[in-house]
Amino acid sequence: MIKVSFNEGWTVGPNSGFFNMAPDQLPEQVTLPHDAMISKLRSANAVSGGKKGYFPDGTYDYVKKFYVPETYKDKRVTFEFEGVYMNAMVYINGDFAGQHPYGYSNFFIRADRFLKYGEDNEIKVVTKSSDDSRWYTGTGIYRNTKMMVANLVHFQVDGLQITTPEISGEYATVNVATFVENEGVNPQTTRVSTEIVDAEGNVVALDHSPLTVFVGEVTTMRQRLTVRLPKMWSVESPHLYICKSRLMDGEKVLDEEISTFGIRSLSLNPDQGLSINGEVVKLRGACIHHDNGVIGAATINRAEERRIEILKEAGFNSIRSSHQPLSKAMLDACDRLGMLVMDESFDTWTNTKSDLDYALNFPVWWERDIESMVKKNFNHPSVIIYSIGNEIKDTGSANGAAWGRKLAEKIRSIDSTRYVTNSINGFVSVMDKLKEIMSNKPSGDVNTAMANAGDMIKYVQGLEFVKNATAESFAAVDIAGYNYADNCYVPDKEFFPNRVICGSETFPKDIANNWKLVKENGHVIGDFTWTGWDYLGESGLGRVEYAEGNRGHGASGAFPWLTAHCGDIDITGHRLPVSYYREIVFGLRKEPYIAVQRPAHYDEQPSMMPWSWSDAISSWSWEGFEGKPVKVEVYSDATEVELLINGESVGKAAAGEAHDFKAEFDTLYQHGEVVAIAYTDGKETSRMTLVSAKSEVNVKLEIDRTKIKADDNDLAFVTISLVDDKGVLKPLADRKVSVTVNGAGVLQGLGSANPKNEESYVNSTHCTYDGRVLAVIRPTEAGSIEVTVEAEDCASKTAKIQACK
Repeated sequence: MIKVSFNEGWTVGPNSGFFNMAPDQLPEQVTLPHDAMISKLRSANAVSGGKKGYFPDGTYDYVKKFYVPETYKDKRVTFEFEGVYMNAMVYINGDFAGQHPYGYSNFFIRADRFLKYGEDNEIKVVTKSSDDSRWYTGTGIYRNTKMMVANLVHFQVDGLQITTPEISGEYATVNVATFVENEGVNPQTTRVSTEIVDAEGNVVALDHSPLTVFVGEVTTMRQRLTVRLPKMWSVESPHLYICKSRLMDGEKVLDEEISTFGIRSLSLNPDQGLSINGEVVKLRGACIHHDNGVIGAATINRAEERRIEILKEAGFNSIRSSHQPLSKAMLDACDRLGMLVMDESFDTWTNTKSDLDYALNFPVWWERDIESMVKKNFNHPSVIIYSIGNEIKDTGSANGAAWGRKLAEKIRSIDSTRYVTNSINGFVSVMDKLKEIMSNKPSGDVNTAMANAGDMIKYVQGLEFVKNATAESFAAVDIAGYNYADNCYVPDKEFFPNRVICGSETFPKDIANNWKLVKENGHVIGDFTWTGWDYLGESGLGRVEYAEGNRGHGASGAFPWLTAHCGDIDITGHRLPVSYYREIVFGLRKEPYIAVQRPAHYDEQPSMMPWSWSDAISSWSWEGFEGKPVKVEVYSDATEVELLINGESVGKAAAGEAHDFKAEFDTLYQHGEVVAIAYTDGKETSRMTLVSAKSEVNVKLEIDRTKIKADDNDLAFVTISLVDDKGVLKPLADRKVSVTVNGAGVLQGLGSANPKNEESYVNSTHCTYDGRVLAVIRPTEAGSIEVTVEAEDCASKTAKIQACK
């Protein structure tokens, strides 16, 4: 089967409607993946409000002309769309070819009956977003597309499934199932030739099996191969093998499928928890949404890979896709880099959370979307858990539990090698019942109810009637996903002795206690924080606000709040202080970490959300605040830390696990140097130093890679910083920067991590935030790309990137 990218040569414009009237705005040329929403003007009056970052929803036509040769008459042509948000309607040469309501599952369009051979053809995809989600989703064909051309006898799409049921140090059994379809007019006798290749290119196993495929049938070929002295896939050593299966007619290759896979085993029990390859693994988890920050929802492969690189650097060993199936690009990155995956299917079943969300389609489409997710994941060793839902209201009833069993059993019928969970918030599951018995009834959307309820979320989930209400839903899955119910981990061991628990969603303020519970309880396999990476929409969910008149209401911050502002890593990929705190709690960092609360708000009492973290940054450059009070946070696993300013001790304070790994110091800001020294048993173990920036301001450019591929799925990320002559960041020197791109690339996006601003990410100018802004460069062809950055009162800087074939 020939598979080629179908990403180039599209146009996008406003939907022309039933009468095909010419729109006021002409279509623009685009290369997929593409997000039509990110370029639109935000407004306080946007229908979806803060849920989608105050961006407007819309309906768009994506159109592409493509040539189909005469030789394709005896072929089968299929288009794959990895993700279209939302309610996709596909037309080929003006005829309806298919639809797909869900915005996150991949789907296929059979094109043969609509094609004109030997001439140009046209495909049109109409996408429509509305009040259909609780977070930013973008609009359009935001993931990759492919054109697939196959012979009449061919492997089915996703027709290669690999399992490793028997593993030892001496050998591993690799079972390869191929699904062969005959759409011709005669039976076909073929041969399936399969080989396993290691990372060095050596063929380590081989099998040839005859197979007769009858007309109109799909025939399954199962081959059992043995790999000797296998290299195991794990987070620390993500060894991958390649499986190549060829469908042969004599010496002629009818079709070929290639897939990477890993050899690894999983086991689960309530005493030891989760084991991978026989070793107990605790999940250091990050919940992540799907957008890519300043480039919006566009799922360009390099952006997905970079996120996993940074998340792993920050100490995470697992991610939870929240709350929709991951992209293929991110799964590939998780396989290569060693990141475990909980892939989640839905945020809603039969009850809507937004007026026009997927619940309107779930009863009819759920089975096809589950199949799509599981088949997509099947050969990825990184995927260890499927989640059938997030905070589903239905889970507090018998009918909801029945739905849960349907979903879980559907997954098991396709893939019995992984575990199934349901990310349940008992507070949400019994919300209707709570309204009847609580005088202070929750109101508004789910997030708002939770934000107003505060610690009551945990209290309610500890009630016996909540345990009883959710028991049947939990009984349908292998792992009980607890959202914001860490207070139930220990007592529920007595209620449900065979239950394995995962903290599928937790508050940042509970990092230390949650990890202690994970370490000390075998039946608790991990903790997934909300969130690992900041994201667009759910605007202001983790905000810290000071001025009383500017505070938002409930879960959403008032316009112009944009991002959720609750990630360990901001939308540009910069690790925030909470990320280093978590790394210390995980036991992965021994050096202390210094974060300074903004001195401008020293005397103000902040308003914070359950998802908030301290509004502190790691800087000792506070021009204009000399001699004024400032609060310094020091994170450390040592028993005691000392703070020095310009060599003078401010004092010592207890830290370490007994004090939630944190010490605070009230002092006066002085230009110069601040040092945190960690002590254990009276002896210094490590230290961290911050120095003040000097007065001059320079532009500094840092490029993640200076050589990239000249294709539609690579990017270069350029971090632009305002620094002094020694490279020390100046967070108070913010100003507009201008980016010009010449040569073989374009500016895909430009933006800062400012969670509350009205600037667009598609313009060539943007103001820095805390001294930083990010430019994303996309290649258009092979050649040199020149990126020039200018800022007021600064010398311009130029960097070069080479795009190679």
